[in-house]
Amino acid sequence: MTTPPAAAPAAPPLASAPAAPAAGGGERRTLLVMLLLTLAGAVLVLVSVGRTWAQGKVAGQLAVSATGSDVSGLPGALALVGLASAVAIFAVRGAGRLAVGALVTLAGLGTAVAAALGAGDSSTVDAAAARKLALLGTTAEQVSHTAWPWVAALGGLLLAAAGLLTLTRGRHWPTMGTRYDAPAAAGARAAKAPAPARAEERESAADLWKALDRGEDPTAGR
Repeated sequence: MTTPPAAAPAAPPLASAPAAPAAGGGERRTLLVMLLLTLAGAVLVLVSVGRTWAQGKVAGQLAVSATGSDVSGLPGALALVGLASAVAIFAVRGAGRLAVGALVTLAGLGTAVAAALGAGDSSTVDAAAARKLALLGTTAEQVSHTAWPWVAALGGLLLAAAGLLTLTRGRHWPTMGTRYDAPAAAGARAAKAPAPARAEERESAADLWKALDRGEDPTAGR
C-alpha cells in the first residue's frame, strides 16, 4: 500500500529539462540581433555614401555637388569590411571570433569618425567647381551640407555595436563547422571499429595452426 508515493521523486527531472533549450534560444536571439545590427549599419552607410553630402554654386548659377564617396571612400570600404566580417562569424570560433568582433568594432568606429569628419567638408565641392569651369583655384559659393553624413555615422555606430556584442556574447554562438564535427568523429570511430574484429580473426587463425601442430582436427566440435 505504500508503493504509489514512491513514484513522486520522478517529477523534478521533468521540471528542469526546459532550462537548456531556453539558454540556447537566448544565444540565438543575440546572434540574430548582431546580424540585424550589422545589416542595418552597413545598409545605412552604403546608401548614405551614394547621396549628396555637400552642394553649392559656381559663377553664381552653375550647381555643383559632392557625394559621400567623393568626400571620402573610407566609410563605404569599412562598411563592407564589417558586413563581410559578420559572415565570417559562422566560420570561426574562440579567439578567431573575438578577433572578428574587434575588427567589426573598429570598422564601425572608423566609419562613424570618417563620416563625421566629412560632414563639414567643402574642399570636394570646391574641386568640383574647379572642374566645372576648368579653372584651378575656383571655389564654390553658397555651400551647404546635408544630413547624409550623420546617417552614415549612425550606421557606423550600429556596426560598432554589433562588434561589441560579438566580443561579449560571440563565444557562445553556434558555428557552421560544429554540425560537421559529430559525423567526422563518428566516421573516425567507424574506421577504428573493425580493429577488434581483425584481432579476433588473427587469434582464431593462430588457434587453428596450434591445433594442427598438435595433430588435432581444428574442425572437430563445430
